[in-house]
Amino acid sequence: MVPVKLLILGAQNTGKTALCVRFITKRFIGEYDHKKEVTYRCSRVIDQDTVDLEILDITCKESSAASLESSIRWADGFLVLYSITQRFSFLEVPRLKKLIDQTKQSLVVPTVLVANKADLEIGREVTTEEGQRLAKDLRCGFRELSVAEAVIAVEAAVFQLIRLVLDQQRPLPDRRSYMLTVRHALTRKLTRSKTMQW
Repeated sequence: MVPVKLLILGAQNTGKTALCVRFITKRFIGEYDHKKEVTYRCSRVIDQDTVDLEILDITCKESSAASLESSIRWADGFLVLYSITQRFSFLEVPRLKKLIDQTKQSLVVPTVLVANKADLEIGREVTTEEGQRLAKDLRCGFRELSVAEAVIAVEAAVFQLIRLVLDQQRPLPDRRSYMLTVRHALTRKLTRSKTMQW
């Protein structure tokens, strides 16, 4: 079993707890009285790896800076949520990603930006393109979904993050051999293209 620890971050009322519950139980519950942090645990098989998953759902408003940083250090990967119906939640994302990057002090931090409440198109304040652009700028994955309507989309977002974490946890020799393979392939291609020039 491979242990993977995920942290869900975002402004209030973006659907963080709903996403956790939907992923774990496949049920949607619309209202939560969420006053403390909760750790959800489950196991899933992803690409032939059995993953022992812990998902930490914290209340950002109640958490102190030190507590938030401690939670970030604990986690292997991050789901950062915003609601497409709340521009302020979208504007909060860069601050959260910056805090993640500063705390983890790593060039690559497995992160997926999740735009929630896609079923509320009438109240949309953030376009899909804005979300995609922000995800690209912040170097993270992107998913727009509705936790209320699609358990498959929720699973896809969490699985995308788990795969990013597993890829980063892969032993260094595997990564090095992959990079050497890519380097040799590029060298061969460059050599061939030079010999084919007139």
